[in-house]
Amino acid sequence: MRSILVIQTAFIGDVVLATALLESLHKAYPQASIDIAVRKGNESMFRGHPFLRNVLIWDKQQAKYRHLIALLKEIRQNKYSLVLNLQRYAATGFLTVFSGAETTIGFDKNPFHPLFTHSISHQMGTDGTGGHETVRNQRLIQPLTSLPADKPALYPSPEDHAYTAQWKQSPYICIAPTSVWFTKQFPAAKWVEFLNSLPADLQVYLLGGPGDRGVCDQIMTETTHKQCMNLAGQCNFLQSASLMRDALMNYVNDSAPMHFCSSVNAPVTVVYCSTVPAFGYGPLSDNSRIIETTEPMSCRPCGLHGRKACPLGHFNCANSIAISQLTAALPA
Repeated sequence: MRSILVIQTAFIGDVVLATALLESLHKAYPQASIDIAVRKGNESMFRGHPFLRNVLIWDKQQAKYRHLIALLKEIRQNKYSLVLNLQRYAATGFLTVFSGAETTIGFDKNPFHPLFTHSISHQMGTDGTGGHETVRNQRLIQPLTSLPADKPALYPSPEDHAYTAQWKQSPYICIAPTSVWFTKQFPAAKWVEFLNSLPADLQVYLLGGPGDRGVCDQIMTETTHKQCMNLAGQCNFLQSASLMRDALMNYVNDSAPMHFCSSVNAPVTVVYCSTVPAFGYGPLSDNSRIIETTEPMSCRPCGLHGRKACPLGHFNCANSIAISQLTAALPA
């Protein structure tokens, strides 16, 4: 195998999970050149990645289809031996089929799958029978190797660790309180309640992107916990992973920060609201805890990706979670 392209142009968390496949590919083909194609904005998490040759970028925000054609041209020029498509959408199927690669592999839910060299079954359900997403992705290379699924891995640089060292002078926890989807996000008021229950001397860092700063500011304003700092927008992906790696515990939603923790084996407690771990996107860190309502709810889960609002208006899948469930995950 001379050169391999992995296509994963979805959101941040999906791309982090795709790094598990990069680990497996490097083990199976240590001499091969490996590239990855991602959406613009996600490329920075691969800065200095030891196994990657190039990161190809698709700008989906401006002139989406013009940039898609430009990306296809770049892919064809690279003359890949193998293209692996982790997505189930037509645009990436188009890239795969017309890549010019000797071998193309993707999931059978992609509209272009009949034209792939190998079409692999993609199974997902609420009973967990489909396995973890890393296992589903690993099935793509079953026609080539029998290696088991690896764990995701990101590689913060020495500079990333040096930058975050300023916040590691005493024991701390991190909280990533937001999500793209309302029904996947533990309410800000509940995070405030959790903060107020913490030991007074425990340092807390709130994490997120620049767009999350408003929610974090709200939490900072409402909490009585004095040892709390808003770092939203101050750390890039790899710096966030560096900070989370050395935390006593990280508290996150069913969202990308959970996968950052998996990528550096950081301790993590995941709060599930409308979604469920059985979808296959759960934590993979050695020290992982899952928090979800203890009340039976026929309406849960209400969707795979979350929703903009609770369909029934009560959001009890989040509001019924007791703060004591979160505090029980703190190290003694």
